[in-house]
Amino acid sequence: MKQEKSCGAVVFTRVGPEIRYVLAQSRSGHYGFPKGHVESGETEEETALREIFEEVGLRPVLLDGFREVSEYEIPSPGIRKQVVFFLGFYGSQEITAQESELRQAVSVTYEEAMILLEHKDNRRILALADSFLQNNGKDIEHVQ
Repeated sequence: MKQEKSCGAVVFTRVGPEIRYVLAQSRSGHYGFPKGHVESGETEEETALREIFEEVGLRPVLLDGFREVSEYEIPSPGIRKQVVFFLGFYGSQEITAQESELRQAVSVTYEEAMILLEHKDNRRILALADSFLQNNGKDIEHVQ
């Protein structure tokens, strides 16, 4: 079975006391986090940052201490996929969806994201990211 690796991030901002998450809607209609394939010579973090910028036009700051992995099989054509997710904060930047790959990119609340995310593992990763932010909120206030 062929192996593939992608990297991306749960990207968020704060609007007042509210945390808002960026979701990318693929051409097929599924919502997920911005991510993409690792290119030769890139670190996981470099891949995540490049893909986030390419897909949604944001340049977030990746937070230390959060790294989650999702693994699954794509039966046809027989691929084992590993996706590494970080947690990235963006300030007052404008979201711009990459039209060639996405229908849209949206900023939503945790509750809205949990409804839009169809894949159970994406909901698991969002729950872990949200918990991380709730538990480390004071530490990330200075990230801008």
